[in-house]
Amino acid sequence: MSREKIHEEMKQILGQVPGFFGSLPDDTLGAEWELFKRFETGDSTIPPKYRELIGVALAANEKCWYCANLHGAMARFHGATEAEVQESVQFAKFSAGWSTYLNGMLYDHDDFLQELNEIGQHLSGGS
Repeated sequence: MSREKIHEEMKQILGQVPGFFGSLPDDTLGAEWELFKRFETGDSTIPPKYRELIGVALAANEKCWYCANLHGAMARFHGATEAEVQESVQFAKFSAGWSTYLNGMLYDHDDFLQELNEIGQHLSGGS
């Protein structure tokens, strides 16, 4: 698809051609637009609100201002409350903290997987 046709489609879907798409080279524009449409406006097995809350958590962990704004706005657009946005950020902080600790302490992978399996069995009532 030509740049002009892609820009027309962007205008139909988004109401504009975001500047960051305008700067992409011709040979990558189509692929990047298809991915953006799929994950930001398309159908997915993950409902849009939850997909965007995942994006908020990832953006917080990556410390990406652009992604935090995009996914926060899209999560709210899809009905997320401020409490849900806050919780997704808190979950990212919680997860990153444990990752830092376990990796820093070189916690044994096999022990971790065994314990995780045992916990899963217990939580599912199979202990």
